[in-house]
Amino acid sequence: MANILKKHKAVRLRKIGKSISEISDKLAIPKSTVSIWCRDIKLGKKQIERLAKRQASGSYKGRITFLEKIRNRRLRETERLRREGLSDIKKLDSRDLFIAGIALYISEGATSDCTEEVSFTNSDFRTILFMKKWFTDICNVTPERFTIQVRINKIHKNRIKSIEKYWAKVTSISLEQFTKTILINSISQKVYPKNNSYYGTIRLKVKQGTQLRRKINGWVEGLLKIN
Repeated sequence: MANILKKHKAVRLRKIGKSISEISDKLAIPKSTVSIWCRDIKLGKKQIERLAKRQASGSYKGRITFLEKIRNRRLRETERLRREGLSDIKKLDSRDLFIAGIALYISEGATSDCTEEVSFTNSDFRTILFMKKWFTDICNVTPERFTIQVRINKIHKNRIKSIEKYWAKVTSISLEQFTKTILINSISQKVYPKNNSYYGTIRLKVKQGTQLRRKINGWVEGLLKIN
């Protein structure tokens, strides 16, 4: 957790024009670590001028400008590859949705032999919405069969209502279909810049899902036979 806090501080210091060396000295962390944490931060003209003034050599400004060009080139390449990835996926047909949903269920769905529950757990709202669509379009689950259980760290217990409202809005599932929120009694390993950016993890469950679970088991078995 200490390193995450230092990373946030390092990023803030870099954005106001502090040098890698200054940040390293101030936070007592290696320059190489600071460099990695701050490599995607774009420096403005004022920040570059400030850094240049700290150096006796007139070539420093040119070196910083050169490094900025390299950083911008890397960001452009990252964006190009992101767009290529999006283009590769394109629009999913029903078969694509079917297979992708099974793969996600294998990873984050209820698969224990001790239960025939149908549920999916995740903290990413996009993944939750994808699986809700999968349950609805592929598994023919009607809206009233969904329930949601929120799991949050106990340090956020004062935000239970707002977190529940967030998930209700995101999923379009009524708060009446939410079960009691679970408070996790553990030390959080992740620190968020803003307290209200944390929404925990939710379990999206399908009621009366025994027969569906048995069919999902078959889908999983069939998909894994590819090996």
